[in-house]
Amino acid sequence: MLVRIPGLLTPEEVAHCRDILEAAAWVDGRATAGAQAALAKNNLQVPENTPTSRELGDVVLRALGRSPIFSSAALPLRVYPPMFNRYDVGMEFRAHVDNAIRAVPGAGMRIRADVSSTLFLTPPEDYEGGELVIQDSYGEQAVKFAAGDMVVYPATSLHHVRPITRGSRWGCFFWTQSMVKDDGQRAMLFDLDMGIIELRKSLPDDHPGVLAVTATYHNLLRRWTEM
Repeated sequence: MLVRIPGLLTPEEVAHCRDILEAAAWVDGRATAGAQAALAKNNLQVPENTPTSRELGDVVLRALGRSPIFSSAALPLRVYPPMFNRYDVGMEFRAHVDNAIRAVPGAGMRIRADVSSTLFLTPPEDYEGGELVIQDSYGEQAVKFAAGDMVVYPATSLHHVRPITRGSRWGCFFWTQSMVKDDGQRAMLFDLDMGIIELRKSLPDDHPGVLAVTATYHNLLRRWTEM
């Protein structure tokens, strides 16, 4: 399931993030990659667990907290601290699958990466190339969204970032451990939740049909949730 979340960050928040990233100390992105991904990765990142990454990460986490679409699509249990990267001309990230388990820096804990998220911080007209290409059972999709928009997709997906041929692509990425680890079940719950929202636009909340579908949603969530 691939879900676009438009306007996760406001234009003011995007500008704030970019102002801070302008002065950031970028390092080789391979420092945080697994053994296989490091062979495919060619980009720059802000070091993890630094004042810059924590300040910007808080901006993103607050935005996630106000996003009902993210909550519905990811059903988050734990969110890995957001990270920030950039792709300059010639940089790319060849096909790979994200690591299943991530150790949270400084927290003494690990999370299971069920859901991957990429938040765009550069307007698409400012660079060429750099599309995030995601492959899964729904086919192959090339993603290049507006600054402030985010894409959520299964962490099990094979994906890659096409080489940059002009400009620079800045973004934020992170993983979520979901309360429902199976992507097919999450997709079904998401569709049900979106359907309930549409029903409530034309029917009262106490309508028998709304009550029945809402009950089914929560009973499936109760059955599939792992806490």
